[in-house]
Amino acid sequence: MKRLPVLLIRLAFLALFIFLVVNGRVLLWLVIFAVSLLVAIVFGRLYCGYACPINTVMMPIAKISQKLGIGGRKSPKWLQSGRVAWIALIISAAIYALTRLVIHKTFPVLLIWLALAVMVTLFYKPEVFHNKICPFGVLQRLFARSPRFSRFVVPEPCDGCKDCEKVCPAEAIAVREDKKAYVNTQACLQCKNCQFICHAETIPYGKVF
Repeated sequence: MKRLPVLLIRLAFLALFIFLVVNGRVLLWLVIFAVSLLVAIVFGRLYCGYACPINTVMMPIAKISQKLGIGGRKSPKWLQSGRVAWIALIISAAIYALTRLVIHKTFPVLLIWLALAVMVTLFYKPEVFHNKICPFGVLQRLFARSPRFSRFVVPEPCDGCKDCEKVCPAEAIAVREDKKAYVNTQACLQCKNCQFICHAETIPYGKVF
């Protein structure tokens, strides 16, 4: 799958998200997200790489921040534990439920997280939001602990160039001491960035052995 089809898939899901939000049908998007958690058990975090509107918006923002020279900062120490993402999930779910029950309206939780993702990505590496803050990503990681299918590295052609490390938005791929790249399937967003840049063509998507 080339870059253009992947981009079109992401834009289609983004358009669907906007349509549902504008028409007050956010619950339908949450159903899509819930189904994606079941998909993640077997096929990895395909939602994050293809369907998530937050990730789709973050991608151009990350490029803009790099060109402006204001982004690329590493995660602050107080985010390292990963607890913030769980706290964000609990608070988001509570706010959504309470507003539905009390005022019978849907609080725009998704839009707020979208705005926060943009702000964070302007100044920090994308992995900071993906791995340390995103309340949706923390659930995806939970369900994608050991997917049967995922992106992975075929060791023999890999020459350890680290190009894949540089383009991974979730720091899910790294070159180890043996100078071979390895994919953390739980963190991998299945976004294909590493596959697109790999000159050895050694990062396919398939059954993880």
